Amino acid sequence: MSRNIWVTSDTHFNHGNILKFKNSDGNLVRNFDSVHQMNEVMVDNWNSVVKPGDKVYHLGDVFFGSQYHFKSLWPRLKGSKRLIVGNHDDVKFLSSGGFFQKVMLWRLFKEFGLILTHVPIHLDSFSAASKNVHGHIHSNPSPPGPYQCVCVEQTNYTPVNIEELRV
Repeated sequence: MSRNIWVTSDTHFNHGNILKFKNSDGNLVRNFDSVHQMNEVMVDNWNSVVKPGDKVYHLGDVFFGSQYHFKSLWPRLKGSKRLIVGNHDDVKFLSSGGFFQKVMLWRLFKEFGLILTHVPIHLDSFSAASKNVHGHIHSNPSPPGPYQCVCVEQTNYTPVNIEELRV
């Protein structure tokens, strides 16, 4: 039986400019016609796997732009959400609005051999875990070694069950 714990990163909800970003091959990082389409795909994919009682660890860079639009979109996502802070997150806003049950800089899951962070961290920083699950790098490859990226671009815009990430 799989655990009802999910992990995702770098949704960048409402971020219009991310639709213009290109990877090193010159291809668009996200191939959507509009911000609305991107948001709707991520909401649908999230809700296709996450159930109301599940926990979701979001590894940062949740949204850009209007807090008003974010406030109407966020409650549509199922699950009890926890935030691992990303470099673009407004921590004061996200921690005070009831959006997340917990807000932290990292999360160690000894039982799974995992440490969850926004950016990949140096091997010496996670001796209590066997793998660093991270975001931040979008469609770029993780560093060599025990790393796994869960940025939405690498997970079909869908949260990943922690059982699939465990060592």
